[in-house]
Amino acid sequence: MKRLILFVIFIILNLPGINLIIAQEVKIHSHNDYYQVAPFYQAYAQKVFSIEVDVFYKDSLLLVGHDWEELKKGLTIEELYINPIVDVFNRNGGRIWKDSNKKLTLLVDLKTEYEPALNRLVSILNRYPEIFGNKDGDSWVRVVVSGNMPQPEKFNDYPSYIYFDGRLNTEYNDDQRQRLAMVSASFRDFSRWNGKGALIAGDKVKIEKVITEARRMNLPIRFWGSPDGVTAWNTLHKMGVDIINTDRVEACSDFFNNYEEKVYSITQNELGDSEVVNTDRLDKITSGFRGFDKNEIQLTKNIEIYQPTYLNDGEEKTVKNVILLIGDGMGMNHITAAEAVNKGLTMLNINHIGLHQSIALDSYTSDSAASGSSNATGKPHKNRYIATDTLFNAIPSITDYAFNRGMGTGVVTTGNIADATPAAFYGHSAERDSADAITRFLLDGKLDIVIGGGTDVFTKREDGLSLKDFEKVYNFTSDINKIESSKTPLLCIDDKLDPAVTEESLGMLAFVTKGAIHHLSQKNDNGFFLMVEGAKIDYAGHANSLSGTISEMLSFDMAVAEALKFADENGETLVIVTSDHETGGLILVDGDDKKGEITARFTTDDHTPSFLGVFAYGPGAQHFTGFYPNYEIANKIISILNLK
Repeated sequence: MKRLILFVIFIILNLPGINLIIAQEVKIHSHNDYYQVAPFYQAYAQKVFSIEVDVFYKDSLLLVGHDWEELKKGLTIEELYINPIVDVFNRNGGRIWKDSNKKLTLLVDLKTEYEPALNRLVSILNRYPEIFGNKDGDSWVRVVVSGNMPQPEKFNDYPSYIYFDGRLNTEYNDDQRQRLAMVSASFRDFSRWNGKGALIAGDKVKIEKVITEARRMNLPIRFWGSPDGVTAWNTLHKMGVDIINTDRVEACSDFFNNYEEKVYSITQNELGDSEVVNTDRLDKITSGFRGFDKNEIQLTKNIEIYQPTYLNDGEEKTVKNVILLIGDGMGMNHITAAEAVNKGLTMLNINHIGLHQSIALDSYTSDSAASGSSNATGKPHKNRYIATDTLFNAIPSITDYAFNRGMGTGVVTTGNIADATPAAFYGHSAERDSADAITRFLLDGKLDIVIGGGTDVFTKREDGLSLKDFEKVYNFTSDINKIESSKTPLLCIDDKLDPAVTEESLGMLAFVTKGAIHHLSQKNDNGFFLMVEGAKIDYAGHANSLSGTISEMLSFDMAVAEALKFADENGETLVIVTSDHETGGLILVDGDDKKGEITARFTTDDHTPSFLGVFAYGPGAQHFTGFYPNYEIANKIISILNLK
């Protein structure tokens, strides 16, 4: 189907008079490149579109610099640019970049009278026709002359491989337009914007007119003197400016690297090559996760938002059931991004909101073992420790206390059932990767419902146990669709929960959450405690996948909706939505609330120590406002349920 669509687009693009832009290429221009610490090479390393060099003609030399006062005899265009270009061309076997057929533009800004300078430039370039071109062939480096240029009628006085920088206020005939490589204009002629905040509406209209005029000329547009920062780069690119002018070539290149993965909106993303974004930052138990394929996980419709009734919200009354939903790796910016894309979230309809801080005993930044264990036990933990103190003693969790009181208990996750967060609610270990040791605690039978992925945890063990040993304690199924018809205690390990969610599987966590709630609510009259984890929000942060973050966030929010629906029907249920830590250092750059679009970037592939939201709904919710350490979440739950 995708091939058919691409074929149709190809046909449309090649119809006479049709000039559509399906995905605008980001072209970066290294302005005043000679001011870089390593002229040419810094920009070259970033594979920029074009490099600018200002030259003065003096004593038959083309000296590089911005003003006469800074010119030095040894700093010629040959020394700083032509020779390095020739060198990399020869070293790379007859191309500019060894691993690419990408070409380079060298913009030469003539600061003195054009004729002697241009003649000297031509004499230099003629030595290397295989690089800079000749009348019989294309060039690897397109040379564009700017600054003091000949009049358009004199363009043909120079070799055909010499191109010129167009101007908006100059008229060109068809032949002359063929010699233009781009159109350049001063940004300050249209706006005084400094690149902070939003571009003034009136200025935006002026710049859009310039872009339209360049389109009419069928030429790319570049603004010199434009603001030079992330907001400006992003704004100008989204407006359709073809060539982004920058003095910060490495930072600009870093921002636009993998840019298509930094912008997300439902149904708005372009067709593209399928590329799996994976991560090596996951721990041993989840190392088999195969990654996020943007084309597979792209969503085409928004999820529904549930509106709670608030009938028992925040009331001082007996709490019979607690549902704790943990978005693993979910920071506040993850929530903001998902809300922008979906134009709302169910979790943001919760009124009682607090903040918690997740810090491990041995580190300012916590992993899922320490933070998950704190959320489960009410005690701070060292990283990698699962509900175990520093003397290797097991620390009881909410699940242990609830079981001892005769309550129903359950753990649900979209990840591996032996991974740190779910493990903290039933197991104990000084090492989070000790899957055999952790899952042996399932044989204690303290959980009525266990749902997750990770078949290998039960079939490829080193401790001599097998799945049959667990089937002595649980009714086992490998199909989440059989949850409703199964009896408790239930162990459901379904490999369909292992991959990243797609549109087809988006509601899977909500489905199993609803099933687990149904089972636990029917078990007995003593109430229940259920922990539900959206595991792969964390995976997406490690992989720096914005599309994965959005899809996993929306999957998690659908599970939140199921919990709130039950709370409204039941009237004695407290729902808590939170995170164990933030993953990826997600930063929001910009967005469009009308389109439901977000532009964001990750700053790390690991956890960060950001403060985290706590959203509480139902009776007792008022106790979760304010700011507190993460382990207080468990202590508040234990207190509300009178488990101690």
